[in-house]
Amino acid sequence: MVVDSGAFDGDDDEDDLDALLGAAPPLRTATRKPSSLTQDVREAFAPHGVLSHAADQFRERGGQTEMALAVARTIESGGELVVEAGTGVGKTFSYLVPALLSGERVLLSTATKTLQDQLFGRDLPRLVDALKLPVRTALLKGRASYLCLHRLDLARHDTSPERGSLRTLAKIEQWSKATRTGDLAELPGLDERSPLIPLITSTRDNCLGAQCPQFKPCHVNLARREALAADVVVINHHLFFADLAVRESGMAELLPSVRVVVFDEAHQLNETGVQFLGVQFGTGQALDFARDVLAAGLQHARGLADWTQRVAAVERAARELRLAAGQQWPGAKLRWAGEAPEGLAAAPWQGALNELQQAFEDAGEALATVSEISPDFIRLHERAEQLAERAGRFAQPCALGSVRWVDVGTQLRLIESPLDIAEAVRTRVLKKGASDVDSSGRAWIFTSATLGDDPQLRWFTEPCGLTDAEVLRVQSPFDYAQQASLYVPRAFPRPNDPSHGAQVARLAARGAALLGGKTLVLTTTLRALRTIGDALRQQLDHLDGARRPEVLVQGELPKRVLMDRFRAGDGQGEAGCVLVASASFWEGFDAPGDALQFVVIDKLPFPPPNDPLVEARSQRLEAEGRNAFGDYSLPEAAVALKQGAGRLIRRETDVGVLAICDTRLVTMGYGRRLISALPPMRRLESEADFDAALEALMP
Repeated sequence: MVVDSGAFDGDDDEDDLDALLGAAPPLRTATRKPSSLTQDVREAFAPHGVLSHAADQFRERGGQTEMALAVARTIESGGELVVEAGTGVGKTFSYLVPALLSGERVLLSTATKTLQDQLFGRDLPRLVDALKLPVRTALLKGRASYLCLHRLDLARHDTSPERGSLRTLAKIEQWSKATRTGDLAELPGLDERSPLIPLITSTRDNCLGAQCPQFKPCHVNLARREALAADVVVINHHLFFADLAVRESGMAELLPSVRVVVFDEAHQLNETGVQFLGVQFGTGQALDFARDVLAAGLQHARGLADWTQRVAAVERAARELRLAAGQQWPGAKLRWAGEAPEGLAAAPWQGALNELQQAFEDAGEALATVSEISPDFIRLHERAEQLAERAGRFAQPCALGSVRWVDVGTQLRLIESPLDIAEAVRTRVLKKGASDVDSSGRAWIFTSATLGDDPQLRWFTEPCGLTDAEVLRVQSPFDYAQQASLYVPRAFPRPNDPSHGAQVARLAARGAALLGGKTLVLTTTLRALRTIGDALRQQLDHLDGARRPEVLVQGELPKRVLMDRFRAGDGQGEAGCVLVASASFWEGFDAPGDALQFVVIDKLPFPPPNDPLVEARSQRLEAEGRNAFGDYSLPEAAVALKQGAGRLIRRETDVGVLAICDTRLVTMGYGRRLISALPPMRRLESEADFDAALEALMP
């Protein structure tokens, strides 16, 4: 497992939508006989069927049709279908075609906002046009993706220097007058890391709801209305679970007549779900609350309460909690099984939590006295109560069946999380054992290119509560033995050797120099990312300017810029790029064609054993009499390894070499299991074979 806070796009949508949950408009209804859907799907995928007009160079693929027919059968009969569809199968069309032809109302959930945009902007329109269906589609993201007109107005009148670039704010204001959707993805050049974004978007905490002066033209509300009127709605996993965490009935409360639900890139479901189904509380939240109280108090109720004193109390208590954590490595995760996290004194820690709770309660009392003056105070009072409740919760023992820890950085994040989403999926999504008529007959489709390394895909089905689902595995149509080679260097430092990173950089530089870039280096840690990136630049520095590949390192530029620059490759006749990346680049990074021909993985991506969530999951398995390494750590590594290796071959014409710089793959018994999880690439047994394979790729 590769852990990175940036692996997901971070949609946050936990607001109360009661005002939007009235009767939905009449929907397109299915008129076909249920038994005809599989036949229609079979005809659509035939060599001269409608899909031959919808996709460039379409040709019938047995695996794609097999998956589409399985989806059609599930739609007809209801139930759960889990499909692992190897790269190149064409799984998007395999679930879209039967879903569209069914005439049912459909909810499509993807892993990221980027995939949402691709599905909504490219794949869906193409198919709807080819199938000639009167289908209304809608794109729905979390509120953090939309411009908040009220917050923009507040940012416009705030002259604090930390509020971000005035030039960027001016561009946003100009764009805000022309945009219809308010989707920030439309705004070219806006860095997703910009500190301005939190100031011009809303959260559940600071949204004023129906009391907002901009409620009527609100972009979030517009997107919700369009979703309520649509036949096919594209959301993402973050939005689904954020909604589920706030309302027991989940997305079915927003879209009560949905009968077909598809989760694409479903391998991310469990890790996404536990983020939202747990509880989080942090000193950053406290400081944001204090800032908003001071701004609203001085603007709307100056002199009616001592706002400076109330805010200072919150800030002081947050600072004391941070000090109670002591000096820790940035990024440290402190286990928390007793009264205080490991290594911390209980009395100062509990005292700081109690002081913070009291500061929120005192601020809440002051806000209650001015609640009639402005809707801002009503929402701030609710926030004060919620934050006080969370501070109180973390002063109590951890909930049964959950794990608790503290993430340490400039600020502290206190986290209590379930170990998986199995119970929530069974009881609140699938509603197993419930007498809910609305949930009966619904079809649930879960698909990804990587869902496990065993026939039953237990890595995915067990933590997701899908052990009773039908399971289908469809192999990739690619000829990996002809298209790709696998090299595991035998004479190589062990992964924990201090020289390992430098040797990985040397091997990557060797390939990049021969190929003129076209190299992706995937690391398992941020420390290795920096080490290998620096060493690569030194290794390639001796090459001529025109022949020297550009070394791109994750974190130095926005992710979108890195991907676009790498894909551009040597299109200008110059050397291509070497990209060194971690975490989120192990999946979702697509560079087909000649831009990428060499992938280097620094070491086997086992889950970090000192991570509190990993540790708790392992302990649970051991308590059940199972083997934590064989039943958890090894499958986690196999899935992550498959994801990383999957970056190499994206089309039937792609060719390349994969190098995994971890000798355990060939010296340890479990290495055979990991190799068998990879695509069946040709093995390179010697350094000479490796050099020959690279030279064969040279332009």
